[in-house]
Amino acid sequence: MISKLIPVAVLGATGSVGQRFVSLLDGHPWFKVVALAASDRSEGKPYAQACRWVLSDPMPAWAREMALVPATPQAVSGAKIVFSALPADLAKDLEPEFSKAGFAVCSNASSYRREADVPLLLPEVNAEHIQLIRQQRQNRGWSGCILTNPNCTSTGLTVALKALQDHFGLKRAFVVSLQALSGAGYPGVSSLDIIDNVIPNIGGEEEKVEWEPRKILGSLGANGVDFAEVQFSAHTNRVAVVDGHTVCVSVELNEPVSPEAAVRALNAYQSPASARDLPSAPQPVITIREEADRPQPRLDRLTGKGMTTVVGRVRTDPLFHIKFVVLSHNTIRGAAGGSIYNAELLVKEKLL
Repeated sequence: MISKLIPVAVLGATGSVGQRFVSLLDGHPWFKVVALAASDRSEGKPYAQACRWVLSDPMPAWAREMALVPATPQAVSGAKIVFSALPADLAKDLEPEFSKAGFAVCSNASSYRREADVPLLLPEVNAEHIQLIRQQRQNRGWSGCILTNPNCTSTGLTVALKALQDHFGLKRAFVVSLQALSGAGYPGVSSLDIIDNVIPNIGGEEEKVEWEPRKILGSLGANGVDFAEVQFSAHTNRVAVVDGHTVCVSVELNEPVSPEAAVRALNAYQSPASARDLPSAPQPVITIREEADRPQPRLDRLTGKGMTTVVGRVRTDPLFHIKFVVLSHNTIRGAAGGSIYNAELLVKEKLL
């Protein structure tokens, strides 16, 4: 696909999502990390000294002695793509600076997801939305771009809903999330708050889960994305799981369907052709677990190297039509892996 590795940088490299970027980019067939950026207090320090590594996979050897640089376009000038693991408040100001300077910003932050000319991408669902970048460049007068991946809870949920939408149409969804601790970053939630407990509120999450799938499942028109006419009601909860977001879903379709028909639709779902064979593409997109007590985060979160959406307990819903359980890895498919997948699509579509 490419003749020479594309230089990339990671912003917010010492945080939990930044670490996941570093891990997933290790040995990537298309990308080579040339800069790791962090806060001013870490500038100049070797990555291994400034970063408290929290992943089970070892820190890549090439990253250990790489000196951290500030999160500025000048400091990462050797890169063409920057992967942003910045907090939303910092991303709001910094990401446009990189885009104006000509970088493609593949962002995990929420700051620009609502912008009409910014793609909110799940390549296995709405790969065509990446064409919004052409409009974005024209509107904003910059040569770079910003493309975003959705909230980590929206991710697996929307993949499963897309398969059902394509076959049966989709009207309403009632969802309850059981979200892993890693979604709160590091150090995240205090042990005294989460041990022997469930926290039934995650600030801003319910609003994201109730609108993001509507943009992703919408259709690309001349003036941007026409949102899908689907109603959502979400409850979001933090639970004592390290990685892997579980979502319990009840859906009303355009017509009643059997659980068997729903399973066939989920099993048959494939990514759009442009996103199907990229290095990070989930293989398969959706896996169905038939056991009565699956999916489970500890057992199923690394399915498809953490990129596959896992669905189980598909059954009839007495209020709507179908209910089921979705599991996806929140820091791989729902965060760093998703941004890398978006970058691969950007390269494939010759939009870099």
